[in-house]
Amino acid sequence: MQRILDIVFAVTALILLSPIFLVTIIILRLKGDGEIFFSQPRIGRYGKQINILKFATMLKNSPNIGAGTITLKDDPRILPFGNFLRKTKINELPQLLNIVIGEMSFIGPRPQTKRCFDAFPETSQKMITLVRPGLSGVGSIYFRNEENILDDARNAQIIYNNVIMPFKGELEEWYVNNQSIQLYFKLILFTVVTVLGGLSSTEKLKLKNVPKIPSELEQYF
Repeated sequence: MQRILDIVFAVTALILLSPIFLVTIIILRLKGDGEIFFSQPRIGRYGKQINILKFATMLKNSPNIGAGTITLKDDPRILPFGNFLRKTKINELPQLLNIVIGEMSFIGPRPQTKRCFDAFPETSQKMITLVRPGLSGVGSIYFRNEENILDDARNAQIIYNNVIMPFKGELEEWYVNNQSIQLYFKLILFTVVTVLGGLSSTEKLKLKNVPKIPSELEQYF
């Protein structure tokens, strides 16, 4: 059932959002870094590699410079127009094509690069790869301000590896264990509200038995 909903919603969204796609493509061609789309290998269902699509928001070869696959607040690799695309999440829209071809779902664990996926505890890795990765999900909603968290951290890499990713792994495990059509629609709704800036606290999600936020991160939620 979720797969059918994914196809219907993704095709509909591609049609309705085609003007935004067109305008974004034109602006990136004129003011970007010469690239319109950014394709990056991620870990998908059953541990297979998929290549997710995004609108280009950073300098070319950005995964190999600076903080690598971790993006910080006010990251100098982000292009001026890229900031707008990232804040509005328009940069994620090309992944609708990943959904149509069956590599992703609207809701699920966010697909990670291998470096970030390896930062998950082994139990989380096994659970996460049982389902299609998502355009959004419980982990994405909780960590919508991840760049700000890392910007505040004295050692972003240590916080990311030892606190953020283990907790994010627990959240994604929770989703796999509790997935349902009702949760699917609920997380889509909260994703839309979050993007529009109307969700100020994860408490408003009112999810049952969700993993407790680590003390190191409480101030951000």
